[in-house]
Amino acid sequence: MPRPVILLSVPALREKDVAVMRNLRSLMAGGELAELIPSFPCVTCPVQAAMTTGKRPSEHGIVANGFYHREKCHVEMWTAPNDCIQQPQIWDLLSHHGRGLTSAVWFPLHSKGCEADYVCTPAPIHNPDGTESLWCYTRPPELYGMLRDQLGHFPLMNYWGPMAGIKSSEWIADSAMVAAQQWQPDFFYIYLPQLDYAAQRSGPESAAADQALADLDELLGKLAPAMNDAYEEPPLWLVAGEYAITPVNHVSYPNRILREAGLLHVQEKPDGEHLDLKNSLAFALVDHQFSHVFVKDSDANVVATVADLFRNQPGIQEVLAGTQRSRYHLEHPRSGDVILVSTPQSWQAYYWWTSDDRAPGYARTVDIHRKPGYDPVELHFDPATKSIPLNANLVKGSHGAPAVNGSQRSVLLASDPTLFPGPVVNDTDVFNVVVKHFGLQQS
Repeated sequence: MPRPVILLSVPALREKDVAVMRNLRSLMAGGELAELIPSFPCVTCPVQAAMTTGKRPSEHGIVANGFYHREKCHVEMWTAPNDCIQQPQIWDLLSHHGRGLTSAVWFPLHSKGCEADYVCTPAPIHNPDGTESLWCYTRPPELYGMLRDQLGHFPLMNYWGPMAGIKSSEWIADSAMVAAQQWQPDFFYIYLPQLDYAAQRSGPESAAADQALADLDELLGKLAPAMNDAYEEPPLWLVAGEYAITPVNHVSYPNRILREAGLLHVQEKPDGEHLDLKNSLAFALVDHQFSHVFVKDSDANVVATVADLFRNQPGIQEVLAGTQRSRYHLEHPRSGDVILVSTPQSWQAYYWWTSDDRAPGYARTVDIHRKPGYDPVELHFDPATKSIPLNANLVKGSHGAPAVNGSQRSVLLASDPTLFPGPVVNDTDVFNVVVKHFGLQQS
């Protein structure tokens, strides 16, 4: 029987960080390290899909951290269940192999409803009065109640927003230890988001980012021995850095540019200007350092106009339209008609209003589902207004652009040697390493 595998998915972990993480180095002693090249777009959902399917976006279908449903004129950020992934994942192969191998999936995106034997992922309950109750989707269903009684509720306020920090990763790790002790799954995927926060708030080279590294390493010093003790033999550990965060000093606003060109329209509502997606000829679903621009009816003339509009725009390095999207394996029906790629020092904000007093009400709140794009400003807090500020220049780190140089690449580590195909690997190789270890083949 193959040894169990524990895969830690740690966004923003770089090779240079490993040198100052004593517990991580101890865990990986005698193993190997490789430079990891994340797939473009180098953001959470696409990279996690690449690592767990071994495929690119054109095949697994995850082209961003959200989707635009053209037929409904509706943006869906961060909420799609597992069936949005269009290729088998590691746990799917394990569940179908017939050899009794089990899997646990802890907190990766798009895991709700997946085929893993054990699952835990945030799923707050939306009450009729507009409030939320803390909860997690789990398999078995009674698991969250057990974890809540033992550990308290999952601290959702520490998972994202101004209070995001180590407490959420601690709860994830603690709950994973409970599951490992009870079930000893053969494959355990654990997402630890700790390094994502300070690097975006303050920059990847900031003192806050250094402290985040120290806090994560301390957590690993507790997690590793507890997980090892849960199994009869020490598991094979893999640690994947997902993507690297680079410093940024510029922000671009694709939706404001589309609005100024008369292509994007808004609706006046009591709480400000809202997107009028039904009547807009084009709008941008922005996501860190790239965006998908969706053109109404994919009109070829409008597509050409949009592409021309963004060429030579400050902060925009590449404009991909039509077949050019295949350069990054993004020739998928879910992709925008035009894809905008930022320079490494710039990122893209979803804002479309030109005066802050016309921003929609949710712009000043932590509201990851209603905002039609990713908003890292939610990591900041304005004490004067007791709300999320509307200053995109506060963001000091970002990711998502193609990882063309070392500063945009992360790291993959293993506790055993000679598992990797070479000193430089792709995120899709994570899937291959795990599948080969278990002697499985993708169907």
